[in-house]
Amino acid sequence: MRDVLAGNLRRARLARGLSLSELSRRSKIGKATLSQLEAGAGNPTIETVFSLSRALEVPISDLLDHREPTGPTVVRAADVEVLRGAGVDLRPLRGIESGGAIFEVYDQQVRAGCRQDSLGHVGTEHTIVQAGRLGVRVDGTDVELGPGDYVGFDARLPHAYTAPEGPVRSVLLLEYRSDQRLHAASETPPHLLQPEDEGR
Repeated sequence: MRDVLAGNLRRARLARGLSLSELSRRSKIGKATLSQLEAGAGNPTIETVFSLSRALEVPISDLLDHREPTGPTVVRAADVEVLRGAGVDLRPLRGIESGGAIFEVYDQQVRAGCRQDSLGHVGTEHTIVQAGRLGVRVDGTDVELGPGDYVGFDARLPHAYTAPEGPVRSVLLLEYRSDQRLHAASETPPHLLQPEDEGR
């Protein structure tokens, strides 16, 4: 994941014409940390990746994905690196592009008694709870969801997830317009975190 993020972060930053200093100012991430990330060092967190997505105005997958030929895709849970945050563990599973929209599919687990805050990022966020009780706060509005419940909202708004009664398992889908992709010219659908594909 570090190597993929390093190349994509530099590519996105240069495509936006930003210096490390300016990206640091926009993302509120230290310049030294950004330099480490572009060098493939450090240990990126959910907060870091989402802050970069917001500052660069690109989908999360533009920072994390490898592109590969089309065809059946099987993603084994044990083969995917977990992106950890203050309260959430995310496993990026798949990126799907169709009809001018891009969906990124994540297995999301909110740890018991924890809270995951986001200042906002590009796209629309969709969450479907599989197990547990999930607290969701979006721009000052609170809702609680149980198994089978769904919530969707503009991800640019500040939002947070909590697991007040125990761990929560959910499916997170991030939706973007195709023109928000850094790799918008590509005809190949993105697939998240496929390390065997080195053909960038």
